[in-house]
Amino acid sequence: MKLNKPSLILFFFALLCTIIFDWTQQEVFATYSKAIVLPAIFIYYLISSEFEIKKTEGVIFLFCFVGQVYDLMDVESSELGGVFCFLVVYSLIVTLFIREHERIKLTKRDILPISIVVVFIVYLLISVLSLQLDSMRKFIWIYTVYGIVLSILSYFCFVSYITKGTHIALLMSLMAISYIFSDIFYIFNEYFSYSVVLVLIRDTTQILAYFFMVEYFLEKARIQRKTIPQ
Repeated sequence: MKLNKPSLILFFFALLCTIIFDWTQQEVFATYSKAIVLPAIFIYYLISSEFEIKKTEGVIFLFCFVGQVYDLMDVESSELGGVFCFLVVYSLIVTLFIREHERIKLTKRDILPISIVVVFIVYLLISVLSLQLDSMRKFIWIYTVYGIVLSILSYFCFVSYITKGTHIALLMSLMAISYIFSDIFYIFNEYFSYSVVLVLIRDTTQILAYFFMVEYFLEKARIQRKTIPQ
């Protein structure tokens, strides 16, 4: 068994436990399961990358940890603290896209699917921001910035997949989709009455977002190593 396999198995075991405990409404045990997720996937990333971690990726993990802690603590400042942490995470991932990826070159056949993607992202952003939540009305500016940054991240991911269709672009898109659904269903949980289904979708997509993010980091590092002349 490869050295990174036990941590990956632990990650998916924690995901399975989270789903089971969410479904049975065992909130305490679900919290314990979610607390295992990030350490497990971080160890998997460290071992898989041979303990080489860049500063940007390190800061991204740090803010993911802090944001997860805010979510698990569930205190008065948790919502705003979590939003700020993941705003930093999304901003840094966008920075990675701009700094380390080739410029996207569009062709005529890409215009229609990209236009559909843009309309869909803008529609989601406007629809979510229009929800009448007390916390969103009070801090509408940070939620607006948060939504715009997530929209930009999603745009880069989806357009990369449409124009290139590579494995790394697929990982980027799956990461973006997971983050989008996680955030949307987090807000739905605040807006609507309690629903096991909403909680399941929120937690599952949040955990899967970490997995796809790590796989994206690892694939990006592999590609960069191949392009460096020996």
